Amino acid sequence: MMFQSRRRLLAPGLAALALIGLGASRCGAPPPEPPAPARSAPQETALLQEIKDKDQGQLAISEEDGRFLRVLVATRGTRRALEIGGASGYSGIWIGQGLRQTGGRLISIEYDPVRAQEAAANIARAGLSDIVQVIHGDAFAEVPKLDGTFDMIFLDAWKQDYKRFFDMTFPRLDPGGVFLAHNVVNKRSDMGDFLDAIAAAPGAWSSIIAPSGEGMSLTYKQR
Repeated sequence: MMFQSRRRLLAPGLAALALIGLGASRCGAPPPEPPAPARSAPQETALLQEIKDKDQGQLAISEEDGRFLRVLVATRGTRRALEIGGASGYSGIWIGQGLRQTGGRLISIEYDPVRAQEAAANIARAGLSDIVQVIHGDAFAEVPKLDGTFDMIFLDAWKQDYKRFFDMTFPRLDPGGVFLAHNVVNKRSDMGDFLDAIAAAPGAWSSIIAPSGEGMSLTYKQR
């Protein structure tokens, strides 16, 4: 995808919300709004298909890759994820579904303002606005503004910039975290320097996987 430089213990939870609401009302402030309700599986499936149908530029990842990301996030217990190149939110929804199981959060950066707006709207329709934050901007400028580190980074941006993104974000990856990059099979010729970099990165193990023909690299940062 193109990029120019993109729970539950119910009773205690409800009790906490009641206490917060009571305190807010005593202070004269309105109680906090609850997060948007999660969509059912059929609704999310229909939404994902709708996004794919509208994806004229073929910027979204494949369904197979989306399913892989959801399973990876859930099984690894991912808590703080970063996506560079969010497009219209298709991959963000798949990642968000996994994070719904782990209690984690995703920050998704998208350069194009129209796509960033579409992504935020689609994330909201999926009931994931409390899990996925969409940021519009140049990731080279936006990532340094973010606090903390990440235990998963997913890169699906301008291919010739993959190595620059890796060099910038890999130091922000927690030990034991994973760095994934998309299109490393079907667009391999556009990112030779990146593939060399992950193969030679000290303290890291890398592998190429292909849930679909597009391919993803998976780089594990050793503890």
